[in-house]
Amino acid sequence: MVLMQSDNQPRQVFLFSGHMIDAPSRPTPRFPAAKVPIAAQNIAEALDQLGAGTEDLALTQGACGGDLLFTEVCQQRGVTVQWLQPFDEPAFIQKSVVCHDEAWRARYLAAKAKLTTEIRSAPQVLGPLPAGVDPYERCNLWLFETALSYGPSKVHFICLWNGGGGDGPGGTAHMYQEVKRRTGQVTWIDTRTL
Repeated sequence: MVLMQSDNQPRQVFLFSGHMIDAPSRPTPRFPAAKVPIAAQNIAEALDQLGAGTEDLALTQGACGGDLLFTEVCQQRGVTVQWLQPFDEPAFIQKSVVCHDEAWRARYLAAKAKLTTEIRSAPQVLGPLPAGVDPYERCNLWLFETALSYGPSKVHFICLWNGGGGDGPGGTAHMYQEVKRRTGQVTWIDTRTL
């Protein structure tokens, strides 16, 4: 696993995973668009409780929904945001940004314009996807291992999640289980109670 370390050691590392915004046709709502403002408020409150600021680092993918809300809230607090993505950027935008609603492209591009770090893609940094490996699970583990490389005590995982299984491998449930098992430092924003 190729990690992202630099000479500047962050005070805290915020690792985020959360549901993408629901497709309009989703039979059972998980994170409907109407919940975006309250979800952003809950993410902001979680970061404020953890004392997020300019000496900290945030790691996420940048997908529509939770990832972009987290990115925007971090940027408002001066937290350095690093996006690690499972695909090259054009494929990521198609699969994880505009997949349910083209309107998220503008938010993605606005957040990208404020990044002070280079977007990293798993194919570029980790190489081709091995046979039988899910790209989202690989990216989750890459994000988590990168966070841990700064010291497990610095890592705070924030998730926007309904507590259920994902639509496929490598979702928030996977990240939650990995973090819970290895550090236990989890702030869970339950989308069922928003």
